[in-house]
Amino acid sequence: MFSRISKRCISISMNNEVKLPFIPLVSETGFPGAIGNTPLLRLPRISDSVGRNIYAKAEFMNPGGSIKDRAALYVIKDAEDKGLIKPGGTVVEGTAGNTGIGLAHVCRARGYNCVIYMPNTQSKNKIETLKLLGAEVYPVPAVAFTDPQNYNHQAKRHAESLDNAVWTNQFDNIANRQAHIETTGPEIWAQLNGKVDAFTCSTGTGGTFAGASRYLKTISNGKTKCILADPPGSVLYSYIKSNGKEMERGGSSFTEGIGQGRVTDNLKPDIEIIDDAVKIPDEDSIAMLYRLLDEEGLYLGGTGALNVVAAVEVAKTLPEGSNVVTILADSAHKYSDRIFSKTWLKEKGLYDAIPDHLKKYAVLE
Repeated sequence: MFSRISKRCISISMNNEVKLPFIPLVSETGFPGAIGNTPLLRLPRISDSVGRNIYAKAEFMNPGGSIKDRAALYVIKDAEDKGLIKPGGTVVEGTAGNTGIGLAHVCRARGYNCVIYMPNTQSKNKIETLKLLGAEVYPVPAVAFTDPQNYNHQAKRHAESLDNAVWTNQFDNIANRQAHIETTGPEIWAQLNGKVDAFTCSTGTGGTFAGASRYLKTISNGKTKCILADPPGSVLYSYIKSNGKEMERGGSSFTEGIGQGRVTDNLKPDIEIIDDAVKIPDEDSIAMLYRLLDEEGLYLGGTGALNVVAAVEVAKTLPEGSNVVTILADSAHKYSDRIFSKTWLKEKGLYDAIPDHLKKYAVLE
């Protein structure tokens, strides 16, 4: 009996094409090689509600949990290629959290020490995660970039005080942008077979939006619309809308790691290709965060929610059936103690922005 079954199985495998239910990805280099190549998710219920296809890049599926893994790998590779760091050296960065987490992972995999300066306004979970990954963490007061005590300037000075150390300078190091020209943009284009009508996302360093936009604009011969999404408290919406004449800040946002008070070197080369900008109120972002959990089963941070709101707004300006792509930057895990807390939501004036039938997800006091 066993013999007959074995022969039959051999016959099937030899005479019929085998279609695997997955693409067998293997990273021979461990963590760094697993970065990128993330799924592109069509959001069925959100898409159906607007009559256009909203696609979202599942960047929370990177091995370090966010899109910042891409930038982290590229800025370290850039430092290695330029001979700025040698084995056993130290990588120093100023970051709101996710880039630091990506850097900590890559540093461990490549044998470097990691030092992170970050605003003390960031979630406790981010700080704890960095420490668990072996990083030396310095939470410092959140002050403007023009202040010498800004976390980026402190990171730079720390790196300069050490031997065999590099400040990776994610905001103005264009290796960040290059990561998305070489990976994120091409992945999106291939995943939709070139049918990308618009791309939108928010920006912190500018790397993701600028790099992906540059690639998509170039390969589409200018046909793909690229729209920057901005939270309250950022100057980029007014800068783009006024053709560079104004930089109005105004307000603040519950989102972390996005919004900007200046035009970074990562964003600067691509200002000319931006078609438009949309400003997304926090009330819309928090409502979408809960809606994505309820309707799409996606447990996301505020950035991803804001990006989907922007994608829906952009989609409404395009013909029915159009494809709009955005970025799901990370999951809700690092923010859950805030965004699902009734007390915190009420303190921020956001609880009433959540539709009544979705308030059941605010399970933390």
